Amino acid sequence: MPIEGFEQRYVLGVPEMDAVHREFVELVNRLECADRTEFAALFGQLVDHTQTHFDNENALMRSSGFPAIREHMDEHQRVLGELRRINERVQRGSTLMAKAYVREQLPAWFDLHAVTMDSALAAHLKIHTQTGTLGPVVIH
Repeated sequence: MPIEGFEQRYVLGVPEMDAVHREFVELVNRLECADRTEFAALFGQLVDHTQTHFDNENALMRSSGFPAIREHMDEHQRVLGELRRINERVQRGSTLMAKAYVREQLPAWFDLHAVTMDSALAAHLKIHTQTGTLGPVVIH
């Protein structure tokens, strides 16, 4: 199932986070209808994108003193571990489990993560940016 309703549900008001999340959703949605050859390449891109995405969010949490950093980083590590393990199979030609993961697990995870953990981080970043205790939020 593709991830839909991005503008209504997932915009957090931190443009850099919103842009990275939009890219993530686009990759997941492209995987939904990819053929076997394209799927392997796109899944590898998803793993790379997610690694960069999580590294940048982790750096923001550290630099801003985000109080729920441990739980958020643990969740990043768990999901990235799943993606890497599945990618090993995908790159060897086994896509059945990966396609089920993209269709059934990843959209539900993103929905929960974005509206809970990431929205809390966005609120924290906006407060610290407005009070001048954090410079502009920049994700590379």
